[in-house]
Amino acid sequence: MSKARLLYVEDDEGLGFVTRDNLEINGFEVVHLETGREALEVIEAGDLPYDLCILDVMLPGVDGFTLARRIREQDQDIPILFLSAKSLEQDRLTGLRLGADDYITKPFSIEELLLRVDVFLRRNRVRPAATAFDPRQIGRYRFDAEQLQLTDKKTDSSRRLTRREAELLQLLSSRREEVLERSEILERIWGENDYFLGRSLDVFVSRLRKYLREDERIKIENIHGVGFSLTVAD
Repeated sequence: MSKARLLYVEDDEGLGFVTRDNLEINGFEVVHLETGREALEVIEAGDLPYDLCILDVMLPGVDGFTLARRIREQDQDIPILFLSAKSLEQDRLTGLRLGADDYITKPFSIEELLLRVDVFLRRNRVRPAATAFDPRQIGRYRFDAEQLQLTDKKTDSSRRLTRREAELLQLLSSRREEVLERSEILERIWGENDYFLGRSLDVFVSRLRKYLREDERIKIENIHGVGFSLTVAD
């Protein structure tokens, strides 16, 4: 099996060296760039042959949020992980709204970073299991989890989902009419149950509600203090 290829953008020379070295020791191929402008040139070249992107938020020239926006314009599939000295909740939410998959606050442990990277790469190889409900049919929508595609059958219009959005919709749709606890969703989709990840979950649920809003029969209900349930009325 070929090595997973990571794009790593970090301007701190010492941290960048240590992190890249540890990633390479653990079997990853790492392309390390030190400025946002360098990374932007790579992204705008039009080819993103990476399995995952690790972006520092505060970069000289072009910040990590801008890079994430440009990446998402070209590719909805690549997992994006932010690293930042900023711990404000608003910064986390900004990153997630741009389509990032996770946000780690500096200082971080190499073990934590390796775990997050491994979780994302493994999840990208997961195939949906058979279930009692057909998760491909959600009201007036046809959902293709592998192709990250949500199609409105009434208007024949399609929307490309991010990998994390597709994973969450797949879980909710396959367990339709059940109440899924927040902790279970976080463990299965994000790999751990954490307060800030819980806020991330709320953001992703809001996105899915927006995508499905044209069919009033579809509800993603927030069961206060428990979790979420997707239902489709007859």
